[in-house]
Amino acid sequence: MAVDYVVIAVYLAGMLAMGWWGMRRARSKSEFLVAGRRLGPALYSGTMAAIVLGGASTIGGVGLGYQYGLSGAWMVFTIGLGLLALSVFFSARIARLKVYTVSEMLDLRYGGRAGLISGVVMWAYTLMLAVTSTIAYATIFDVLFDVDRTVAIVLGGSIVVAYSTLGGMWSITLTDMVQFVVKTIGVLLLLLPIAVVKAGGFSGMKAELPTSYFDPLGIGGETIFTYVLIYTFGMLIGQDIWQRVFTARSDRTARWGGTVAGTYCLVYALAGAVIGTAAKVLYPKLGSPDDAFATIVKDELPVGVRGLVLAAALAAVMSTSSGALIACATVANNDIWSRLRGIVRPSAQEYDEVRGNRAFILLMGVAVIGTAIALNNVVEALTVAYNLLVGGLLVPILGGLLWRRGTVQGALAAVVVGGVAVIGLMAAHGILANEPVYYGLLASLVAYAAVSLATRPTDEAVLTAWRERLAGRGKPELVSEPVPAPR
Repeated sequence: MAVDYVVIAVYLAGMLAMGWWGMRRARSKSEFLVAGRRLGPALYSGTMAAIVLGGASTIGGVGLGYQYGLSGAWMVFTIGLGLLALSVFFSARIARLKVYTVSEMLDLRYGGRAGLISGVVMWAYTLMLAVTSTIAYATIFDVLFDVDRTVAIVLGGSIVVAYSTLGGMWSITLTDMVQFVVKTIGVLLLLLPIAVVKAGGFSGMKAELPTSYFDPLGIGGETIFTYVLIYTFGMLIGQDIWQRVFTARSDRTARWGGTVAGTYCLVYALAGAVIGTAAKVLYPKLGSPDDAFATIVKDELPVGVRGLVLAAALAAVMSTSSGALIACATVANNDIWSRLRGIVRPSAQEYDEVRGNRAFILLMGVAVIGTAIALNNVVEALTVAYNLLVGGLLVPILGGLLWRRGTVQGALAAVVVGGVAVIGLMAAHGILANEPVYYGLLASLVAYAAVSLATRPTDEAVLTAWRERLAGRGKPELVSEPVPAPR
């Protein structure tokens, strides 16, 4: 595998080099966190597709195809649907807000006081999302170098932390574009056709497998509905996704660039399911469905090509990991620490935003690597992350965008009630049960509507300022400060 090792080494060295180059561009808070809000359609589409298609979409998507056939595409398919919905219906308005975090949007909409609690929930989500991506390094580096799980996590995680800390969003954007190209070539143009041919073509696959493998709904209607709740709605409100929307240079870029990325996700979903189905024909008795990707790559691809496809898997993991990491650090610094710093040191000296955010990426990176070493189950960690996100924040965020009568008290009640309900139901029914997200979301909706209707409407001055910002006529230089509540 010497040639494969060279391909991987060149790829990893390139990631670090781009981190160093990005450091020269990131001279302000805007440049560091949202690439100066200057990405055009090509960069925006590539980086958006890269962030949503991570290790779970690649390794997990192939695993679902191995287990269920073509219907295994539904998990990644619902991610694409969520990105399409975000791009078509909400991205232009989100981009015009000129904020840095979801919690800042909630402060603007509700008149302050919602940001800290929502920031804690969003921080937990982004932390667990980064952890799940980091755990996936163990699978890939085990195939590449046969190294210990802990060493694999530290090696992969350290590279991502290094280039993310150096250049922030500029480094991540550049590396994501490379990762997007590598994934497209490695998975769609190389692995997909080779896997289908090795399995005897579609006719050979149909002859070897049960008809359920070719049923579009074979995975089950309830599972598909759960995927829609968790992933489609999760795409609408995640800090890691919104932070990419903030990088768009115009409304048109956010809308059409996101639409292209969402369509790409739909194609990627089907490709992963077909590769997994082919792997089932070639290796019918694997110990775990998640081994399907690594096994077919290792045994069926020629030298050099194998290295490129494994680099594609690394690209998928790194793009999601770096996006989740900068989102986690941004929330921790801007939504949690900056508020606590204001309370603890109200007369503090001028704060270096770039240095502070860089320090938080490094700190959160260490926390992510340590948590990834301690945890084993990727699916459970990812489920916890999305259950908290959807159960706690979906209603107040979409309610703020769509319902004028929503109030800050209703938003806080929705976050607390939904979050507590999700945690309690996961403890009672199990982390992987469907009930936590179903009933947690319902509890959040009831609390939001009931408390909003029972409290005074949001002050008209706050709503006027909110509408001005949505129309792109606000004052973005004030976005880092929460809007004061009316007296």
